[in-house]
Amino acid sequence: MSAGDVSAAGNAAAAAESPHAEALARVYAALLARAGETLVELRLDATRRACELLGDIHTAAPAIMLTGTNGKTSTARMVDTLLTAHDLRVGRFTSPHLTRVTERISVDGEEVAIQDFVRVYDEIAPFLEIVDAQLAAEERAPLTFFEALTVLALAVFADAPVDVMVLEVGMGGEWDSTNVVDAQVCGFTAVGLDHQAFLGETPGEIARTKAGILDRNVDPSPAPAPFAVIAAQPEEDAAAALAEEVSRRGVTAWLEDQGFGLYERSLAVDGQLVSIRGIGGDYPELFLPLHGEHQAHNAAVALAIAEAFLTGGERPLGAEPVTDAFAAMTSPGRLEVLKAEPTILVDGAHNPAGAAVLAAAMEEAFDLTDTTAVLGMFADKDPHGVLEHVSRFADRVVVTQALSERAMDPEELAKAAREWFDPDDVTLAPTVKDALMRAIDLADLAESRSGDQARSGIVVTGSLLTVAEARVLLHRGDAS
Repeated sequence: MSAGDVSAAGNAAAAAESPHAEALARVYAALLARAGETLVELRLDATRRACELLGDIHTAAPAIMLTGTNGKTSTARMVDTLLTAHDLRVGRFTSPHLTRVTERISVDGEEVAIQDFVRVYDEIAPFLEIVDAQLAAEERAPLTFFEALTVLALAVFADAPVDVMVLEVGMGGEWDSTNVVDAQVCGFTAVGLDHQAFLGETPGEIARTKAGILDRNVDPSPAPAPFAVIAAQPEEDAAAALAEEVSRRGVTAWLEDQGFGLYERSLAVDGQLVSIRGIGGDYPELFLPLHGEHQAHNAAVALAIAEAFLTGGERPLGAEPVTDAFAAMTSPGRLEVLKAEPTILVDGAHNPAGAAVLAAAMEEAFDLTDTTAVLGMFADKDPHGVLEHVSRFADRVVVTQALSERAMDPEELAKAAREWFDPDDVTLAPTVKDALMRAIDLADLAESRSGDQARSGIVVTGSLLTVAEARVLLHRGDAS
């Protein structure tokens, strides 16, 4: 999602309710004036210059980094929750945001306060300008949106201060601006095809780029011998590439299903019970209030990361804080139920791998007799790869266009959808609001035709921006 792909409704709500709205709007406009997140600069030195000018803020606290293709944000949130349960003050930086840019920066498990976001930005702005001027003198592009936002996040964490930083890589790893930090633990979720124009044409090439977070970019490094925690890799060449990169650097690594993993799982009301073999011990029957086997695996990776950070994997974590942390885990916009009747859930699946786990979770966890999908995607994504899996659980689809210049034309998306659905089951709506209203009508109609035993549902998916708009419309993404 680019920097300009912000939910207008969500930002309007924030502006209306916050006494600091004008200041936040000013700061956000300054950030948006920079090159967006799809205009990537393959470099680290620009971000490093700003961090060093600000007093080496990239070394202000120990760090955990997370890269991969899917599951990064959910896993980062889980790691945050686990470390917080162990009485650490955690700073978390994730992307993209659903409704407000401030969601990307969290301290103590809470979105950074607008006044702190604004104050710290105003403090670092002169230093960003110095770096911009140096880059201009070298005939190079100024700091991008994501580079500046990374510096802002690190400055917020240094200002707090925090005990540990949990950083989600924006794109790739090797040259992503977050990689100015030398992380003590480097986590890898599943690697698949995405952003091939920047990362490589195969999962193996992409994995090598992501393995760049294992490089040490600070001298002397605060974490000269990092640990690696690697999720199970569905792509064999990605698994092989990560193994080679770990071996080449002599890094201690734990692999899911070898060094740790999920060994038992069962469905439960509003979630699932999971039993996990960690790198330091076993953790039986933990309640996880999230749906889908993929979230159980994300939780196993998060627990292994927390063990590696807190004990080096030498002993188990305390049962009580782990149990409490699991019960408190959330993942907004990822298989999130927003309404009960009809069931309306949202999931930010935007690539085939994400759509595949969504389809599996729908089959397992949601007992729906009729499902309408609302689908809005970005133009650079694979509609057929996503629709193949959406067609597994949806009876019909309403295609639409999210509020973004990157959005796929709904006519183009509808054309693709007709190859996977009966043409009569493909409806086109100009906006997410229109699509949601049409989907509700279709769900009600299907339920009335099927009788008392019918249970209709709606799944909004295709991009996190489509999900963000639906959350705002259903009053789950407002400024409160």
